Amino acid sequence: MYTLYYSPGAASLAVHWMLIEIGAPHELVKLDLAAGEQRRPEYLALNPSGVVPTLVVDGTPMTECAAILLLLAERHPEAGFAPAAGAPARMPYLQWMVHMTNTQQAAFRQWFYAAGPAGEENAERVKASMRPLIESGWDRVDAWLAAKGPYMAGDRVTATDFMTTMLMRWSRNMPRPATDWPAIADYVARMKLRPAFRRLYEVEGLTEWA
Repeated sequence: MYTLYYSPGAASLAVHWMLIEIGAPHELVKLDLAAGEQRRPEYLALNPSGVVPTLVVDGTPMTECAAILLLLAERHPEAGFAPAAGAPARMPYLQWMVHMTNTQQAAFRQWFYAAGPAGEENAERVKASMRPLIESGWDRVDAWLAAKGPYMAGDRVTATDFMTTMLMRWSRNMPRPATDWPAIADYVARMKLRPAFRRLYEVEGLTEWA
C-alpha cells in the first residue's frame, strides 16, 4: 500500500495518474496548498522541501516527481512503463524524463512563482525570460514526437509520458500552450483517451483541460 500526499493538478498529478495506471493499492492524503498545509511541521518531517508529491513507500517517504515515477516503473515491471536496460527505448526514456524535470519543470516553477526570486516588481521580467525557454522546449518535443513518436520513448507509453503530459497541462493558460504544436496536440489527445486519465480527473475533481 502506497500513501500519496497530493494536491489536485499539482506536481503530484503524474504520480497519482501512474498509481491508477498500474493498479497499485494506494491511499490519498490531500493537502491544501493555498492554506499552507504543505508547510506544517508534520508534513515537513516527510518532505522538508514543503512541496508535493510525497509518496510513502514501505513506510519511507520519497519525494521528487520524476524519481517517484522511475521508482514505480521499476517496482511494477508488469505495467511495462520502463524500457529494459539495453533496449533502444531506454535512452530516450531517461533523457526526456531528466529534461522534463531539469529544464521544463524548472522553467515552469520560475513562471508560476516569478515574484519569488526577483520580487514582485520584476515578476514580469522573469516570466518574459522563461517563456522562450519553455516554448523552445516544446519545439524540441514536437519535432521529436513527429519523428520518433507516437510517445516520448517510441511506440509505447512509459513513465516519462505521465510527466510530460502533466507539464503540457500546466501550459494550458500560457500565451502559447503546448497544444499549439501539432505533434504535441496529437500526443495529448492520445494520452487523454486513457481510462486512467479520466479516472484521475474524477478523483482529483479536475475539469479544465479535460
